[in-house]
Amino acid sequence: MTDHRDAVLRLWGRQLYERQDEPLAWAEAVLEATGRPPTAVTAAMSGRLDALSGSPSDQADLLFHTVAKLAANLRFEGLYDADVGTRIGPLALQLGELEPVLAGPLRDALGHLPDGPASLITVHAAELSSSRTIRLRAIDALLEWAELSHPQALAALSEVASDHRTQDVTIWTKALNRIALFGDTSLEPGLLRALADTEHRGVRWSALACAELGFRQAVPLITALLGHPDPTVREGACEALGLFEEHTTVPALAARLDDETTWVRSRAAMALGQIGGDRALAALWQAMMERRNPKDGYLASAIAAFGPPVVDGLIALTTDPDPDLRALACCALGSTADDRALPALECLAAHDLARTTLGGLVATAAKQGLRTAHRIRARKDGGEYPGGKVK
Repeated sequence: MTDHRDAVLRLWGRQLYERQDEPLAWAEAVLEATGRPPTAVTAAMSGRLDALSGSPSDQADLLFHTVAKLAANLRFEGLYDADVGTRIGPLALQLGELEPVLAGPLRDALGHLPDGPASLITVHAAELSSSRTIRLRAIDALLEWAELSHPQALAALSEVASDHRTQDVTIWTKALNRIALFGDTSLEPGLLRALADTEHRGVRWSALACAELGFRQAVPLITALLGHPDPTVREGACEALGLFEEHTTVPALAARLDDETTWVRSRAAMALGQIGGDRALAALWQAMMERRNPKDGYLASAIAAFGPPVVDGLIALTTDPDPDLRALACCALGSTADDRALPALECLAAHDLARTTLGGLVATAAKQGLRTAHRIRARKDGGEYPGGKVK
């Protein structure tokens, strides 16, 4: 089943139970397949927890007890246990292993299980061609199996991701969101083809999937998406290029620092911080100094990603006549958590009562920077920042 047998059985049991239109009738058929007395089956279906008490098989007793609890739950008799029904399948399988003569009847009663959990995955894969509601349920189930590295689920998901033209866009993007679970180089041609289809509603996820899998041939196509009319696509392209850390894309990303949409500008700044290098830093620094947008704190955070080399320049900026720049410098210095930053931040926190364009105090920005620095330093030292006010 996989090396994670217990986890596989739990997942299979939950999905099997959730498929039942008439869970009580299904549970009763499972009990009947055990060959135990009809009176015990009737007692369990009436909610009696002692339906098979004293049975020589503890596993059979547990199965009857579980079904009795399910029956009581569904009849609102106060024995509520949220996942009791999901345990019926695994218990029945284990009983079949202990009593081989029952294995066939129990599997028939359970349904969708002639060959163990693998058969249920086959059902899920087939359901990808069913109604939309069932397709969504099936893709979620396959992703859960993929988390357990089940080879059939991995293969089914690869087939979904390989050709965007044959898939519902929601199903396709759900698969691409978890591409790291199952993706490999065999998907590169299909993902590049999807990336070139700029009118497709899933093109953003194509870019991110290519970046996740390291398909560098995708870089020019993703760079072209920075000019896409949809801001969510532009944002995804920025994120993908940041993951590639491709220095040739710096000019195109720098242009997005003037994007009309705030979250695109923020993601472009983050990408430049990830890429690093002199050109990326120069673009971020220029945008910050020009104060192109009032809410551009993301520039300070991106500059802080460059670490010690930017600290001296930021400290110098804390003496600039412009309160906005002093406040941004405080934000960036806090994120560096550099020893050299602390005296400057403490000085501004104590004395700088100038207001920024957005109405905040520089002193407040300095206090926030100090708190950020203390939290980062505490994490690095393996401790916890106690919080409280920075005076």
